[in-house]
Amino acid sequence: QVQLVESGGGLVQAGGSLRLSCAASGRTFGSWAMGWFRQTPGKEREFVAAITWTGGSTYYADSVKGRFTISKDNAKNTVYLQMNSLKPEDTALYYCARDPSVPTGRVAKDYDYWGQGTQVTVSS
Repeated sequence: QVQLVESGGGLVQAGGSLRLSCAASGRTFGSWAMGWFRQTPGKEREFVAAITWTGGSTYYADSVKGRFTISKDNAKNTVYLQMNSLKPEDTALYYCARDPSVPTGRVAKDYDYWGQGTQVTVSS
C-alpha cells in the first residue's frame, strides 16, 4: 500500500504562484514515477506533469509547459509542483499519483495510487 498526501493548494490571483507538495508513505517499492493530475467538475482527470524517481526525467502537458516545474526529494519521498504564471483555467482539484511501470504514463489509468487532492483556485 502507498499513501499520498497533497498540500499547498489555495486561492491566488492570475499571474501568481503556488507550490504543491505530495508526500508518499507506505510501500513505495516498485514506484517508477510520480505524476500530477487535475480535475474540475464534469471533466475527466487531466495529466499535468510527471517525474521518474531514479533519473528525474520530467514530462509536462502542453498547457503547463514553461509555467509549471515538477521536482522531487527522494530522501523525503516527496514530489513538488511549482506553479507559476497561473491562469484561471488552472483552477482545479490537483492530485498526485503513483505510476508503477515504464513508460511514464500520461493518462489516469496508468496510475494505481492517488492522494485526496488539494484545491487550486485562480481568480481573474
